[in-house]
Amino acid sequence: MGRSGRSSVQQRSRQTTGPFRLWSSGGQPIPPPPVLSNGGGYARRVSVLLVTDERFLDHHPGNRHPERPARLEAVWLGLEAAGLEEAIVRCEPVVAGEDDLLRCHPAEHLAALAELDCLGGGRVDADTAMSSGSWLAARLAAGAGLEAVAALRGGAAHVAFCAVRPPGHHATARKSMGFCLVNNVAVTAASLVDAGERVAIVDIDAHHGNGTQDAFYDNPQVLFVSFHQWPLYPGTGAEDEVGTGEGLGSTINLAMPAGAAGNSYRYGFDRVLTPAIERFSPNWLLVSAGFDAHRADPLTDLGLTSGDYADLTASLVRLVPRGRCVLFLEGGYDLDALANSAGASIAAAVGVQHRPEPASADGPGSEVVDRAVERHGLDG
Repeated sequence: MGRSGRSSVQQRSRQTTGPFRLWSSGGQPIPPPPVLSNGGGYARRVSVLLVTDERFLDHHPGNRHPERPARLEAVWLGLEAAGLEEAIVRCEPVVAGEDDLLRCHPAEHLAALAELDCLGGGRVDADTAMSSGSWLAARLAAGAGLEAVAALRGGAAHVAFCAVRPPGHHATARKSMGFCLVNNVAVTAASLVDAGERVAIVDIDAHHGNGTQDAFYDNPQVLFVSFHQWPLYPGTGAEDEVGTGEGLGSTINLAMPAGAAGNSYRYGFDRVLTPAIERFSPNWLLVSAGFDAHRADPLTDLGLTSGDYADLTASLVRLVPRGRCVLFLEGGYDLDALANSAGASIAAAVGVQHRPEPASADGPGSEVVDRAVERHGLDG
């Protein structure tokens, strides 16, 4: 049972309340995206496809759980504060079909999640749980990237942002973990690979995307590059984890020390990420956009600011042609930092200046970058 293949870029007629109303057309025509100067003497229209839905709020992993519905509302408010309403092209997610999920997760694992859903939810592991709305939210989150790809292929926008929950990058083929039920970015990447595409996945969440790495560790059609704090949950992502078999060298881990800040990340983008992308030459770029590397995040010890996230996102969207980059919301657990960072990032993706905080400067981590350059032969 696969997806219908239809794109759901549309005007939403449902009346909504709260922050989500800003991203629902309410039956009104969607305005054109802003006209921006590209510095070359002429103007261009830049737009971002926003794939999000109120039903993501129905996933409740537990009282006082860090991955709470308020996170998504913070993202919506951050986009509002960035003044991006006119740049948004709305897209409603569709539930990922069984065929799409089976590319990444075996039938027995999906059946176990569906059974737990029938029971009204319950504990999946020590820090991951389902409520009555979780399984629908998870399948919508997994389908969001597929809808984004279909819409971008049709020319709907220049870049896409899937503002979804639950997040996905910790989910392995047979285990839901780390607040994640289904691996959203892996589902999209596997679909693209099946279509003959070369895919680069860049994970900037503070926690290593172990599930995404596992999914493509031996696949030469997928380049996986991760910037994450080390050591930290889930304990994977060491520098010597570089892929295996035909995928040897297609995994690059930059295990950043606590306190790493903007200059170390920008150095890593310049010395490692950019040349790795140029050498791999992907058709698509998928970004696990975790905002928990912010210095205010309660679960991590990195030093980024919303200004840094703006810099990093601006660099990311330039790595592939327009219409070939999809960002997925992953972590970020301080609500103010999440709102500011998401707003700054998506503004940067469409060329809008919105920096609630300046970029940070020095911090440790340059030696990690230098080792990655040498290990992966990226010194030219």
